[in-house]
Amino acid sequence: MCLGIPGRVVEMVDGYADQIALVDVVGKVRQVNVGMLECPVAPGDWVLIHLGFAVEVIDQDGAERALSGLELMGRERDEHRNVEP
Repeated sequence: MCLGIPGRVVEMVDGYADQIALVDVVGKVRQVNVGMLECPVAPGDWVLIHLGFAVEVIDQDGAERALSGLELMGRERDEHRNVEP
């Protein structure tokens, strides 16, 4: 099992064979490669990210569990940001 950070897809980047998405990761938008996923993603989808690659599509409950796990390891969550849309 790898350490994954949950993020919510904001938009797909034009070009790049639909393999790059802008993903909101705890309030910061980052470019993430979604080319390893078996199914296409769309804005609003949650993904688990490892080393800049989306490795799994997850649901909102999965994102909350991942964030809770990170908190257990000492990474505090921004008080003004949660996984709600």
